[in-house]
Amino acid sequence: MAITNERAAGRAWLRLLYADDYFPDAVLDKGREILRRLCERIEAEPPADLAALYVLTAAATEEFNGLEAEFEAAGSGIETVAREEIAEDFWFVASAYGFADADAEELIAPREW
Repeated sequence: MAITNERAAGRAWLRLLYADDYFPDAVLDKGREILRRLCERIEAEPPADLAALYVLTAAATEEFNGLEAEFEAAGSGIETVAREEIAEDFWFVASAYGFADADAEELIAPREW
């Protein structure tokens, strides 16, 4: 499914991480796909309110949790820069879909990174 939201479709996901050789592109590609799938889910079944949005972002955050082992196996990790960049992209998604009042921490509440 193609993302129809122009802001989200044109987003360079995890941009700062791709610019840093510390983060392996193959794992970042998986992270980018998690964010794209989140957008697709929001477009397929638009959340009625913040609580419904948080359910979707929690599922995507759990997927990011699963990437930690892959980052570590590649000699990398989800550390401060990565945490901030991922959190920023989650907030961007919320904002792009009309939830600018979303709590950034609540969007990624189940994170383990």
